[in-house]
Amino acid sequence: MAPRVLVSDELSETAVQIFRDRGVEVDYMPKLGKDKEKLAEIIDQYDGLAIRSATKVTEKLLEKATNLKVVGRAGIGVDNVDIPAASKRGVIVMNTPFGNSITTAEHAIAMMFAIARQLPEASASTHAGKWEKSKFMGVELFNKTLGVIGAGNIGGIVCDRAVGLKMKVVAYDPFLSEERAKQLGVTKVELDELLAKADFITLHVPLTDKTRNILSRENLAKTKKGVRIINCARGGLVDEAALKDALDSGHVAGAALDVFEVEPATENVLFGHPNVVCTPHLGASTTEAQENVALQVAEQISDYLLSGAVQNALNMPSVTAEEAAVMGPWLKLAGHIGAFIGQMTEEPIKAINILYDGAVSGMNLQALNAAVIGGVMKAANPEVNMVSAPVLAKERGIQISTTRQDKSGVFDAFVKVTMITDKRERSVAGTCFSDGKPRFIQIKGINIDAEVGEHMLYTTNEDVPGIIGLLGGTLGKHGVNIANFTLGRSAVGKDAIALLYLDQPIAPAVVAELEATGKFQQVKPLEFDGA
Repeated sequence: MAPRVLVSDELSETAVQIFRDRGVEVDYMPKLGKDKEKLAEIIDQYDGLAIRSATKVTEKLLEKATNLKVVGRAGIGVDNVDIPAASKRGVIVMNTPFGNSITTAEHAIAMMFAIARQLPEASASTHAGKWEKSKFMGVELFNKTLGVIGAGNIGGIVCDRAVGLKMKVVAYDPFLSEERAKQLGVTKVELDELLAKADFITLHVPLTDKTRNILSRENLAKTKKGVRIINCARGGLVDEAALKDALDSGHVAGAALDVFEVEPATENVLFGHPNVVCTPHLGASTTEAQENVALQVAEQISDYLLSGAVQNALNMPSVTAEEAAVMGPWLKLAGHIGAFIGQMTEEPIKAINILYDGAVSGMNLQALNAAVIGGVMKAANPEVNMVSAPVLAKERGIQISTTRQDKSGVFDAFVKVTMITDKRERSVAGTCFSDGKPRFIQIKGINIDAEVGEHMLYTTNEDVPGIIGLLGGTLGKHGVNIANFTLGRSAVGKDAIALLYLDQPIAPAVVAELEATGKFQQVKPLEFDGA
């Protein structure tokens, strides 16, 4: 059955057609996002939701979205999506951070020109029939120092354009490597040095607890007298009241703002100031950018629903289509190992340690970890998946650790998961053979070779004669067919295990009959989704 997507905001017809061309059923209702009651009535019919800014994806809406798997925002801002609520319900939230990068960077450069040459004021004066040529004395950008706070995707483009303008560029970004700085032709500096040196400062960082008011009153005081400031990133990065005071005193010569602490900004302390240029959050507002993000979100949602590829997700590790194809069996294995441990564990889990050996250690471990944790947590809550499981594990204080190592045994690669509680440690290991089928290869330190089936039975016992016959005879008597039977033991006469792959679920009465024989320490039916 083809996945179904709802587009509840304005998206281009070309983007909507992408869904159809990819084999996704799509309903285009661009006005629906503004009608939250009607949206809530029908949202349970859809696997995917494509939005811009009008649709509000709230916790209340997500409660109704029983089949929703992914929300895609055409644009970078996701203030209209309750990401924690989506994560808890296992819904991936994607945005399109690169579709409007050039547009936003160009707007920052345009704003820099505007305050350097007082273009808006000069235009308004000339339109009014004045000829105030001497009033609008500007400054050149040539040979001036531009301080770029945040040299990521958009900031990097601004750096490139500024170097082309023959500006000296210094950049502050904790994640900027010396090699990348060299490629961009900029000098990497600490924030205080940037503040002291820059003739122009432009901001290109997200709004976080660390970046909020990064241009505070204190930091504005550290800037060079006559500095000009541009913010096309996020409101809240600049202390607006402090900026006004710095403009009034003449310490800051000008400011150009596309974003504000409160938006829509119908009132602001900076409005009307003669040395401030303001635009209404136009950074991404070009025809090309709006089309790019629409096309991108359609491709991303389609990729996820059709192949499992995850791009630009805010609550899930990214997995490319190529990775998804290669990792598919390993993601399934990781989930099965987690499900085995989760179904075997009835007391609170303190820690989950995950070991990746050989070829699998070079794969996307964040995604594999999410699959393991999802399998573990699903035993207690069937609605849990790879997206919601890490959130729930963190809430419960479960410590997750990951180890990778080179090939250390007979298998080219394997995954081993150890679960720790106050009472015990339990470990299960598995691998994927060339046929792509996951297999369990070790349980409680005992080596086995067991194909994973949807319905399985796990038993532990002392290694004594007659166990195979007892299991086969009891299950046969109750009409339960055994597809595969795997045994393992630690040593002759010591601990032994059996793992049976069954054609149908085993009834509780059959489990009770096996337990009543007194031959088994443990008799546990197991279920593996998608096996």
